[in-house]
Amino acid sequence: MIQDQLAACGLVNCRGAIQVDAAPAVLVEKALLANEGRLTSRGALYVETGRYTGRSPEDRFIVDTPDVHDDIAWGAVNRPFDVEGYERVKKAVVDHLSTRDLYVVHAIAGADRRWCRKFLVVCERASQALFARQLLVRPSKRQLADFEPQDFSVLVAPTLRLDPATYGTHSEAAVLINFQEREVLIAGTMYSGEIKKSIFSVMNYLMPLEEGVLPMHSSANMDPVTGETAVFFGLSGTGKTTLSADPDRMLIGDDEHGWAEGSVFNFEGGCYAKAIRISSATEPQIYNAIRFGSICENVIVDNATRKPDYFDGTLTENTRVAYPIDFIDNAQVMGQGRYPNVIIFLTCDSFGVLPPISRLDKNGAMYHFLSGFTSKVAGTERGVDEPQPTFSTLFGEPFMPLSPLLYADMFGKKIDKAGTRVYLINTGWTGGPYGVGMRMDLASTRLMVSAALNGSVEEAEFVHDPVFNVDVPQHIEGVDSRVLNPRGTWADKAAYDGVARQLAGMFVENAREKYPDMDPAVRAAGPNPA
Repeated sequence: MIQDQLAACGLVNCRGAIQVDAAPAVLVEKALLANEGRLTSRGALYVETGRYTGRSPEDRFIVDTPDVHDDIAWGAVNRPFDVEGYERVKKAVVDHLSTRDLYVVHAIAGADRRWCRKFLVVCERASQALFARQLLVRPSKRQLADFEPQDFSVLVAPTLRLDPATYGTHSEAAVLINFQEREVLIAGTMYSGEIKKSIFSVMNYLMPLEEGVLPMHSSANMDPVTGETAVFFGLSGTGKTTLSADPDRMLIGDDEHGWAEGSVFNFEGGCYAKAIRISSATEPQIYNAIRFGSICENVIVDNATRKPDYFDGTLTENTRVAYPIDFIDNAQVMGQGRYPNVIIFLTCDSFGVLPPISRLDKNGAMYHFLSGFTSKVAGTERGVDEPQPTFSTLFGEPFMPLSPLLYADMFGKKIDKAGTRVYLINTGWTGGPYGVGMRMDLASTRLMVSAALNGSVEEAEFVHDPVFNVDVPQHIEGVDSRVLNPRGTWADKAAYDGVARQLAGMFVENAREKYPDMDPAVRAAGPNPA
């Protein structure tokens, strides 16, 4: 069976040993023997990913085939790659992998079996096979028996260096998604996040078109008593993983979900959390999940004691840890919940002017869903060393192949039908911009999130912010009320007014440039710099 599956993606003359669905302990042993990494004092495998310590957006392409050409939202994010160039890269990847020992992982994307897809992940590094095994959903015996043929193949060749002049790539690395051939090629980068985000991109194309499911770059959790579900949208660094790992709620997943009729389900079976500056006091669930079977990327570890220093960003601010979801004590291991009662948009505002929590109506929710304003934080992408304000459509633009208006229309219809409450929470700066003010403290943010989830925020008086066109609560139990109105935290009020109008103008310009066909009612729900 495995030979046929490998042959389906071009691997027909493999000369090395092939390990299929090896247990985590075996993969750890293999990684250690191959000097891919070492163990921390608590047994996690730690590896360094070399030059690539984050995603490399300029190296990601979608193969421009006739069957998908009219569906893809081509542009700076979804850039085309010609079929002939793909065939050259494919041959190089196959030739490379055919001479290596291989680690094959049968994996499922989609915890709800009604809408899942089967992925065959083929790696030359045991540590990356361990990553795939722990991050994706493990197939049941019945699914494994019915696996052939796989829905998609992912070939991972991190030690293959591509010559851009020969292969038409941007650099020595490449991430190529071919929807017609149902393949992903990853070459030249050891950063394992490219595996999960490529699979996410695939699901984001397939789910709306084939299943009517809305894909979401989000975390999700649920109340263990009522079953009420919450969804958290946000780019890396906004607190999506941290805030969804709530000891009083059951974690459904930390990053990628689908919203089907009446339910939310995890695309993955594990978590991929930022590890920088975590501690047992601030993020106990994630901290305690870093043990044998987990993979730490680019964390500094003492050579003698093997104790990790999560506060050391020498290699990158984008230190990561990957672990299966059942390493979280109160996880919903089935990865499913009902439709969301509450949605929270997490934004990291480096200008320090957005309210720390505000309420959105349906049109406002659609506007901010399309806008996806945040700041890229240090290390998440190559070349990002300090917060950079950005508008990432749908809070996940790098992974959304289709028209943003298609996703937004699905989103609006779903929140309208479900009666979902939507809030915008700023986890960025207060009292001034980055470099002047301070980052919102996590304890206060958690209290605001809790108030949104349990509905107590709705008991507060709300004041309308005319510049950002949102309703701001004036009281949340346990939170300093002065923090709720950001203008009051600035020493120079005139400076705040100027920066607030500047950011509101950026919202308007972004919507004008990207979405000329935006519904007028949705556009009117956005910020107003006048």
